Amino acid sequence: MYHVLLAVDEGEDQSRRQAEAVAGLPEAPDAVRVTVFHAFTDNPSGASATRIEGVRRARDALEEDGIEVRVGEGSGDPAESIVDEAAATDADAICVGGRKRSPTGKALFGSVSQQVILNSPVPVFLPGRAEE
Repeated sequence: MYHVLLAVDEGEDQSRRQAEAVAGLPEAPDAVRVTVFHAFTDNPSGASATRIEGVRRARDALEEDGIEVRVGEGSGDPAESIVDEAAATDADAICVGGRKRSPTGKALFGSVSQQVILNSPVPVFLPGRAEE
C-alpha cells in the first residue's frame, strides 16, 4: 500500500487538482491510501480540519474515486507540520499545492511548498496548473 500525504490549504480548486493528481497515480485506487492534511497556523477556536472546504473537497473527490482516505491536522509552521506528519504517518510521498509568486513575494513570505521540498525525507510532487 502506497501512502500519500496530501497537504491542502483553504484553496478549493488547488485541493481538487491535488486530489486528481493522486487519483491518477498508477496504482490508484487499489494500492493507494491518502491522508488529507491541513496545518493551522492559528486555531484559537479549535476548528477541525474537516471544516476547511479544501480538505472536504479533496477528501470527497478521493473517496468518489474509491481511494481510502483519512483526514489529519496539525498546528504551527505549515511546512514543518507537513514534514512532521509525513514522518509520523510513514508517508511514501507528499503532494503539495503551489501558487505562482514573484521572486519578491517568495523572499518576503516564503513558500510552504518550497520548504517542504527542501526538508522532506520523502518525494514531494505538485500537480500541474489548471487549464486556462
